[in-house]
Amino acid sequence: MVKKAIRWVMTVLGIITGYQVASALTNSEYIETLIGKFAETPYKIGINIIGGLILGLIFYIFSPAIINVGLKISAKMENALSKISMNELVTSTVGLIIGLIIAALISIPISNFTLFPGLTEIIVTLIYILFGYMGIKVTSKNTEVFVNIFKRTQKDVKGQKPKTTSPKILDTSVIIDGRIFDICQTGFVEGVLIIPGFVLKELQYIADSSDSLKRTKGRRGLDILNRIQKELDIEVKISEKDYPDVHEVDSKLLKLAQEIKGKVVTNDYNLNKVAEFHGVEVLNINELSNAVKPVVIPGEDMVVTVIKEGKEAGQGIAYLDDGTMIVVENGRKLVGETIEVLVTSVLQTAAGRMIFVKPKKTANHRSA
Repeated sequence: MVKKAIRWVMTVLGIITGYQVASALTNSEYIETLIGKFAETPYKIGINIIGGLILGLIFYIFSPAIINVGLKISAKMENALSKISMNELVTSTVGLIIGLIIAALISIPISNFTLFPGLTEIIVTLIYILFGYMGIKVTSKNTEVFVNIFKRTQKDVKGQKPKTTSPKILDTSVIIDGRIFDICQTGFVEGVLIIPGFVLKELQYIADSSDSLKRTKGRRGLDILNRIQKELDIEVKISEKDYPDVHEVDSKLLKLAQEIKGKVVTNDYNLNKVAEFHGVEVLNINELSNAVKPVVIPGEDMVVTVIKEGKEAGQGIAYLDDGTMIVVENGRKLVGETIEVLVTSVLQTAAGRMIFVKPKKTANHRSA
């Protein structure tokens, strides 16, 4: 639809241009002498109209090719500009302006010399090109310096440092997990929540899976997002940015985080490590969960219910209400029983916390 509209606009412009060109030609003395009696006003108007129609037809025929070339050029320009951050764009523009001002000051005395016709104009043009280019290169290499100067200036003007909160980018695992809703509800998460479009596509793909478990997880993730948007007083934005040259969702997440200076919210241990390597800040839900779990000290008493047998010989397994695993020494024969135990050690891992205990009666018997 847009291409058709542009095509007709170009055709109209062709008609107007053709009419004006024909009018200019028929009004010249040479053409009037050449065409003789056709130089009279009625004939002139007819010639002008024919000229407009011919050029309009030419524009109409060739406009698709011109439009396609224009779209390709604009796509390349858009792709090139998308790789440039706003800070770099602003500082490069400032550098260009400074370079052109310096070039203007230098070219003033040079323009007064007229040793050779046309040489002065060439030199002045080269000076503008050289200093404009130098201004862009110098400022682009020192973008951070200019940004810091601007921030300090802004701080001096306002009397305080501007408060900025990094956007939080949610990955697929943390959305499916669901705990992000409860954390946002408490008000501990500040700033804008960013939902990348490629994460939504992955959730939809999981929700449409033939595997019932995956399908349930995907639909749960979509429900969580709807609840965050409708029930919580927090700004949620969907980012349509995509990176066709990058295939993995995790890699796209890290690239988006680097581009918008955001933090990735996840519970994926591997993504956490890769993000650290790339210098991207991560908020790990599992780490937060471990941090707020009750502290258990060796030598402390507790009451647990042995749920199942452990992997090692004689071990039993129990759990706290928050899901922390408890390994009960000699607890295999106590499966199904609620017993009093003594904490012997606590092991903190990246996956969570494990508590090792022994039945208190056994411990008391050995100490006796």
